[in-house]
Amino acid sequence: MKLDLLFIVAHPDDVELGAAGTILKHKKEGKSVGIIDLTRGELGTRGTPETRKQEASDASKILGLDVRENLGIRDGFFKNDGEHQLKVIAAIRKYQPEIIITNAYHDRHPDHGRACDLVNDSCFLAGLRKVETQENGETQKPHRPRLLLHLIQDTYIKPDIVIDVSEFMDQKLEAIRAYKTQFFVDGVSLDEPQTYISNPAFMDLIIGRTREFGRSINVDHAEGFLSKKILGVDSLFDLK
Repeated sequence: MKLDLLFIVAHPDDVELGAAGTILKHKKEGKSVGIIDLTRGELGTRGTPETRKQEASDASKILGLDVRENLGIRDGFFKNDGEHQLKVIAAIRKYQPEIIITNAYHDRHPDHGRACDLVNDSCFLAGLRKVETQENGETQKPHRPRLLLHLIQDTYIKPDIVIDVSEFMDQKLEAIRAYKTQFFVDGVSLDEPQTYISNPAFMDLIIGRTREFGRSINVDHAEGFLSKKILGVDSLFDLK
C-alpha cells in the first residue's frame, strides 16, 4: 500500500498528541495516512504493552488511519544504528510515502530525539539502491520521501509551519483520551502512580499549545511542525 503521509514515531500516543488534527484534516481531504510506532511504550509507568496496543487501536479508529504498525523495537534502549535503520528503511519502502513526519529534534523524553535521528538517517538511506531490504522474500525498491517534517512535542520549539486544525479539535482530544491508562479521563480511576502526563493539567497544556499556534495564523487551533530543509511554495499568495 502506498501512503500519502506516514508518521514514524517512538511511542504510541506521540502522534495523537502532536498531530491528530493534521491527520483528521488530511483524511477529510482524501489522503491516505498511516502510523508506525517504533516501540510498544513498555517502559511507561502506567499501563502495559497490551493496554497500549488496545489504546492505539482505539485511537486509530477515531483517526480513520489506513494502517498502523508497531515495529516492536525496545523502548528506551533503541539506537540509531544499522540494525534499527534497516527496520525503518524496510517500513519506508513498504509504504512509499510522499511525506514522513517523525519526532522532535530534542525533547523531555530522550527517545524522541533519538527517534528523530533514526528516521532522518533512514529516510536518506532508503533512497539508496545499494542498501538492500526485503519484504516477503522479495527485494524492495528504493524510496525516499520528498519531505520530512518533525513534531513539536513537550519542549517548545518555534514551528516552521503551522496547520489550521480548529475543525478537528474535539476528535483530536478524543483520540488522545483513547489512551485511558496514560492521560486523565473523566470517570476512569486507575490504581496506578500519577505521572507528568496523567495530571489533568497536561491536557490543558496540549490545548494551550494549539491555541498558541492557532493565534499565529488567526485561527482557533493549529498544530506546528519543524523542517530541517527550506520549504518552498509556488506563490506567495498560498501563504496565510
